[in-house]
Amino acid sequence: MTTRLSIPDAEAMEALGARLAVLLSAGDLVVLDGPLGAGKTTLTRGLGAALGARGAVTSPTFVLAREHPTAAGVPLVHVDAYRLATARELDDLDLDYDGAIVVVEWGAGKLDGVAESWIDVTIARDAVDDSRDVVITGNGPRWQRLDATLGG
Repeated sequence: MTTRLSIPDAEAMEALGARLAVLLSAGDLVVLDGPLGAGKTTLTRGLGAALGARGAVTSPTFVLAREHPTAAGVPLVHVDAYRLATARELDDLDLDYDGAIVVVEWGAGKLDGVAESWIDVTIARDAVDDSRDVVITGNGPRWQRLDATLGG
């Protein structure tokens, strides 16, 4: 299933992350794709806030992966795969895909075989009004139908 949204600003991107968070549980994988400054970390910040993540959710560019304990007891693992060239390098991070909610920025093409089901979020910036066009695609049996919560 695919959902297409127009997101006008950073506040709305954080709100989208919060709407996505209510659908997620341990073992879920979200792959974010889009150019620098598209809003990948902003979406993750909203997701983290809704989960009650401890600590500031910031880009893990220099540490590659950051784990945030959450109020729900399921950690949020935020990964930046920008500097990783292959799936093997990402695999070397030894992430707990089963026991955490894992969000991977720049993960397109680097996560094959990691999960049976995952969500792809592709973000594109509109050059005219700086809004974002977001395409959310559910993959695998768990995400055959994404909840309508994402649309509004």
